Amino acid sequence: MWTCPNCQRLFKTTNQSHTCVDTTIDDLFADRPDHLVLAFDAILQHVMMWEPNSVGASRYAVVFANSKAWLIVKPMTKELDVKFYHDSPIDHHRIKKVVDYGGKYAHHLRVSEEHEVNGEFLKLLKMGYDYALE
Repeated sequence: MWTCPNCQRLFKTTNQSHTCVDTTIDDLFADRPDHLVLAFDAILQHVMMWEPNSVGASRYAVVFANSKAWLIVKPMTKELDVKFYHDSPIDHHRIKKVVDYGGKYAHHLRVSEEHEVNGEFLKLLKMGYDYALE
């Protein structure tokens, strides 16, 4: 893993191309409803127990990485768009959308309340976490 000396974000590849931002996670949640902050905090609390894992802010989202970026949480007006990757499409009622990126699939979940971050939701995220370690 490589840490950018300017923005302190972690990347799989040394000198990986990216745009440095000085956005913080708090900045991303400024002016967002409390229920979204609580939902994100629940995600953060659970997935940070999985190691290795790091978290940082990009321009519009919170990015979690182990050996590579595996989870992207984008705060929206009324809900969080939670995206993880896997090597095949996963058919599950909690998944709102699946996008094919040439052999890896982005799975989008939506949550707006803390109670939605439950065992079923975390099991799906763990599939993305494990896939990124392969």
